[in-house]
Amino acid sequence: MKALVKAEGLGKTFTSQPVTSRRLHLADFAWSSRRCEPLWALRNVSFEVAAGEMMGIVGANGAGKSTLLRLLGGIGKPTTGSLQMHGRIGALLDLGGGFQGDLTGRENSILAGVVAGLLKDEAVERLPEIVRFAEMEDFIDAPVRTYSAGMTMRLAFSVAVHTKPEIMLVDEYLAVGDLAFQAKCNTRIAKLREEGCAIVLVSHSMDQIREQCDRALWLRQGMVVACDSAKAVANFYEQEMREGSLRRTPKISSRSTTAGAELLPKENRFGSMEMEIADVILHPGAKIGCGEPLGIEICYECKSSLKSPIFSVSITRPDGTVCLDTNTQSARVPITQLDGAGCIRLNIDRLDLAPGAYFVNIGVFDSDWSHAYDFHWHVYRLHVEGGSAHKGILAPPCRWAMDLNGREHEVNGKFLVGTTDGTD
Repeated sequence: MKALVKAEGLGKTFTSQPVTSRRLHLADFAWSSRRCEPLWALRNVSFEVAAGEMMGIVGANGAGKSTLLRLLGGIGKPTTGSLQMHGRIGALLDLGGGFQGDLTGRENSILAGVVAGLLKDEAVERLPEIVRFAEMEDFIDAPVRTYSAGMTMRLAFSVAVHTKPEIMLVDEYLAVGDLAFQAKCNTRIAKLREEGCAIVLVSHSMDQIREQCDRALWLRQGMVVACDSAKAVANFYEQEMREGSLRRTPKISSRSTTAGAELLPKENRFGSMEMEIADVILHPGAKIGCGEPLGIEICYECKSSLKSPIFSVSITRPDGTVCLDTNTQSARVPITQLDGAGCIRLNIDRLDLAPGAYFVNIGVFDSDWSHAYDFHWHVYRLHVEGGSAHKGILAPPCRWAMDLNGREHEVNGKFLVGTTDGTD
């Protein structure tokens, strides 16, 4: 397979200006002759991505992932090494960030398509498909400033994947929309790969890296730690994070949650405890119906002021299968600094999970994901009841329809044979 992305010895530096006081500046101009120390955001990074291949990029905040994506997207030039990109680039670096609030969704979609390299006529021709995919038929002619964050992200994602990119740069695309829409995003990404699109995906979800990527690149302080199969790199990265959190977990007594579950340090509870999860409350409760809304309220206590902590929520099956994994960083929730006690809540408008037993896992992490402050694994039980007899994890609302004698009939999940009156 031909390499559409090829980086050899890639390096990028930024200049650090020496710090000096205003008094010294006025008194002595000699400071200006000091050499500014270069800061290496990337150093000696080499990899290739072939047509139809997906490469995952992992690493803590500040590891150089964003710098690498920007260079791949043509924003800035490398300081050392070489970078070759062969094909039209589609970038999902900031979903909806380039939309103009006073323009309608229709106008923004056409403008974004043109910016991505389409002719205006091509953008207009693809608009109906873009709107259908984003499920925005009722809102496409409203100003984008009236959209929710989810609506904006859905439309931006749809525009990006319908510009026929040959190289796709993706930043946490599964944060878009609900579970059903995320599944549709996965299907679309898979189709792009089948058509020969090379994809570079930055993600903090190791399950996503394992499931979606062929290979993965692990960056630490701008340098390559590993570049291997996605499964191997994800496992090594998770192991380092677990070991870091385990090392920092202090010797504290076990305690019970308000629901009666026992929290056991280094067994189902890990972290440095600089910030603690005081309580987790599920709304309306630990039992909900399939397709009903779920609220997850996380009460926390900070022992000191912490900068940009990340709240994480995942829903897993008892065997560890991940059904949902989201966090405040990928959802772009602006948390700059926290101290004292407070609460944060995740509202899921409808949880389309198949009936069965699940766990809600809660974590609070350092701003660079290097370790957990507090993480509760398989502590909070959730039972989903009712729903249709679908197989698999998802149970979205579905309808069967069939054509009988040239007329379409909805049959609400049952095939009708030899009748057109809706009876068995």
